[in-house]
Amino acid sequence: MTNLVKAMIVLLFAGIVACVYLLWTPDKDPAHLLEKYAQSPSAFTTIAGTKLHYRDSGPKTAPVLVFLHGFGSSLHTWDTWAAALDKDYRVIRLDLPGFGLSGENTENDFSDSHDLAVIMGLLDTLHINKASFIGNSLGGKLAWQIAYTYPERVEKLILISPDGFASEGFEYNKQPDSSFMLNAMVWTLPKPALKMNLLPAYADPNSLTTSLLNRYHDLMCAPGVRKSIATRVHQTLLKDPVPMLKSIRADTLLIWGERDAMIPVANAKDYMGAIATSRLVVLPDIGHLPQEEQPQLGLLALQKFLQP
Repeated sequence: MTNLVKAMIVLLFAGIVACVYLLWTPDKDPAHLLEKYAQSPSAFTTIAGTKLHYRDSGPKTAPVLVFLHGFGSSLHTWDTWAAALDKDYRVIRLDLPGFGLSGENTENDFSDSHDLAVIMGLLDTLHINKASFIGNSLGGKLAWQIAYTYPERVEKLILISPDGFASEGFEYNKQPDSSFMLNAMVWTLPKPALKMNLLPAYADPNSLTTSLLNRYHDLMCAPGVRKSIATRVHQTLLKDPVPMLKSIRADTLLIWGERDAMIPVANAKDYMGAIATSRLVVLPDIGHLPQEEQPQLGLLALQKFLQP
């Protein structure tokens, strides 16, 4: 081996070490995260082997609303809506397994069936027999699965740009291919890279404020969360949702951002065609996260629908 080759190998190795050093993103300090993101009325419990962070606010005898967030998010996405609604409703929010302060679970199970067992187990623990379920994206998919699996426990169903139909990279009855970026995320998550991935969720890029980006980054870097997210994706197995959706009888509202670049509003026709009891509200100039981008518009549609 020539001296030139040896020198090139040393330089290459040094470059790799430098990249790892610059890009490595360690987990955030859990004590700091608890202090910052687990303010009252945050509480913790264990359901089906899963540590669960949740909030239960509003009158305990009022009609119950259960909010389910989307992929990579947390219960904090509902802050504005919860503050407006918990005067008249009992509002239950939770960090879904593997996300936020719930983090990884000892079962290492992030299947839809396990998510449903955790959600309904929490309601059982809180002695809640019936509720209206509000879900965004992944949370929307879980919400309509609850309406299919536990119809007697669903008062009304609100789906905000819900997931569930096949899309690029996610086919029915086939586990998605593993990607380098997904696996690398466990070790590295620079804030600028996260920002690039979050921006398409907003019609107005200015909606992704510094404080909002910091919150997403903090909670994505909570201990075990990135590993859990990668595991969840690897365990995803979509099934054709139409037979399940057709059986839903709960009064259903679809809320969709007109400029949703993550799950386009054109997908609403699939749900409208399958859920006989559904109606659609399209929000102009809003993307995938109406509860964050222009919360008052989506809130008005939700409040109107919830009225007896």
